[in-house]
Amino acid sequence: MEKTLNRIHPVSDPEATYFLQVSWEKDLGTGFGLLLSDCQCAWTGTVSETDISREAAEIEMDREKYVEELRKALIAREESSGKYNFVIS
Repeated sequence: MEKTLNRIHPVSDPEATYFLQVSWEKDLGTGFGLLLSDCQCAWTGTVSETDISREAAEIEMDREKYVEELRKALIAREESSGKYNFVIS
């Protein structure tokens, strides 16, 4: 299993710091787990391969392109710095 951990500052609360851990087996396209923490509370979730396919279809984006955008937003922070914003709700 591979994991990444990134510090994020959501646009919904720029003074706050959160930590986002993403874990996956083969690649993000087969599904992944999320753990979000503000160092006081933590929230977890999973995204299945079916969820990814459904979301890509809903926004009418090629599935492979959608997975690549997920990778950039959730894992590859240096190359996508400033390109993606997070909103915590």
